[in-house]
Amino acid sequence: MKWGLGAAAVLVVLAAVALGTTRGVPVRTVAVTRGAIAQSVVATGRVEASARIDLGSEVTATVREVRVREGDRVRAGQVLVRLSDDEARAALAQAEAALLEARERAREQSGVTAPVSAQALAQAEANLKTAEREAERARALVAQGFFAPQKADEAERALANARSALEAARVQARANAPGEVGARLVRTRVEQAESALAAARARLARLNLASPVDAMVLTRHVEPGSMAQPGRALLGLAAEGPLRIDAAIDEKNLRLVSVGMAAQAVADAYPGQSFAATVSWIAPAVDAQRGTVPVRLAVPQPPGFLRPDMTVSVEILGGEKKDALVLSAAAVRDADREAPWVLVVQEGRAARVPVKLGLRGIGAVEITEGLAEGARVIPQTEKAAPGDRVREVARSDAQRPMDVPQGMISR
Repeated sequence: MKWGLGAAAVLVVLAAVALGTTRGVPVRTVAVTRGAIAQSVVATGRVEASARIDLGSEVTATVREVRVREGDRVRAGQVLVRLSDDEARAALAQAEAALLEARERAREQSGVTAPVSAQALAQAEANLKTAEREAERARALVAQGFFAPQKADEAERALANARSALEAARVQARANAPGEVGARLVRTRVEQAESALAAARARLARLNLASPVDAMVLTRHVEPGSMAQPGRALLGLAAEGPLRIDAAIDEKNLRLVSVGMAAQAVADAYPGQSFAATVSWIAPAVDAQRGTVPVRLAVPQPPGFLRPDMTVSVEILGGEKKDALVLSAAAVRDADREAPWVLVVQEGRAARVPVKLGLRGIGAVEITEGLAEGARVIPQTEKAAPGDRVREVARSDAQRPMDVPQGMISR
């Protein structure tokens, strides 16, 4: 009796095992369907302004006034930060006084010194002629015995002095003539004073820090009373202009992207509001550390909520087909290798079938060879191997992926 019960139990167990083996491994499947698919590459990037500007000081000075806050829009030439300028203003006043003095000296040289020198030359020439006549007359009278020889000597000395005075007057007049050394000297002094004044004005201007372009204030790193130093940014500005998106794509997708491709972008802060973008630049080199390729996308009509440094998800749109055999990407194995394949349910078993892929969308791929419409394919998430007996426990004809960022286009 005991043996009979044990045998019965064994038979029950064997029957259960046989039944399970007959029914096969339970798997979910997805179907190959016909529909539209668009090839796309998804990347994450950030919104960037057309130009970033760090406004800083070229001199060391105390900050006297900061006139803007983060988020303020400013115009080109608008003073944003004022530094302490007492010393600069004193230097400016001194330079203005020096220039005034140099110009007065220049006017004096042209209006007084030069004419006086010319008159002195004329007087010296007249004095020389008089001395020559007196010397000739003295020599004649001495020769006739009317004067002692000393009279002739005195006349010769007067003549020599007149000649020396004439030469000195000529040198002086020539030096003060227009374009000569005297005029050039006073003009040089004026130019030096003008340069010093321009430098003083420039130093004063550097203490009033203005925006070089129309921009928005992004960051403020300084408060009144703090010290401004060369090389330290006081304000961070974003120049007004077209916004762009800087992103990076996996290098394996480089062949799928080209300049001019259309794209759809979604800001993480506004997931339900996508906007259009266009690939405008692709980096000529790959980032070896990350295995990515930097790309830049233009945003022709940025939405009002878009701001610099926002994180965005970008879908770059490639080829598109309206009528293609489409399969969930999760069902394709070795999709990025030379010989992709799938597990297909055939006569109750999992069969390995090689396939060729076409366009690749978000979460879906195009099957160009290997499968027909309606074929039941086992996703990679199921625990089934080629040759296993399987049984379908759930079917899905939906090809829309579950991990598409909200607001992106899924096909």
